[in-house]
Amino acid sequence: MNLKELYQEIILEHGKNPRNLRKTENFNKDAKGNNPLCGDNVHVYLKLDENKKVHDISFEGSGCAISMASASIMTDLIKGKAEKEVKEIVEDFLSMIKENPDLNTNLLKEDEKTKLMCLSGVKQYPMRVKCATLSWHTLVTAIDGKNIEVNTEKTN
Repeated sequence: MNLKELYQEIILEHGKNPRNLRKTENFNKDAKGNNPLCGDNVHVYLKLDENKKVHDISFEGSGCAISMASASIMTDLIKGKAEKEVKEIVEDFLSMIKENPDLNTNLLKEDEKTKLMCLSGVKQYPMRVKCATLSWHTLVTAIDGKNIEVNTEKTN
């Protein structure tokens, strides 16, 4: 199996069987996101502990396979990370999905980087970049406690 096939398999698996697709009990941070051009909707729920570490993260929503796979992968990778680490991972992911060929963070294991890299191919399709990044922008909005709905037509 070549790398492209592996990436497609990961996206399809997470798209069909998303991880953490539920509402976190006793969440203390949340945000909603919308991609009006594709019809993707996501609601991210976080439970941060007293040290601002992600004790639990989940999402509800619907959308294309890329949107659902990205949210699923995100929740898998972010659980257990401190707020500062989360923001670094998000920044690195957004940079990779838009312009950089690789991930630079040292906060993820190699298999975790592989999961994220499977989404790198969407940069060839500008409309799909919004699908892949919606949940990530929504995560940052939740962490920052902003009371706004993320809209892909209003973010970069």
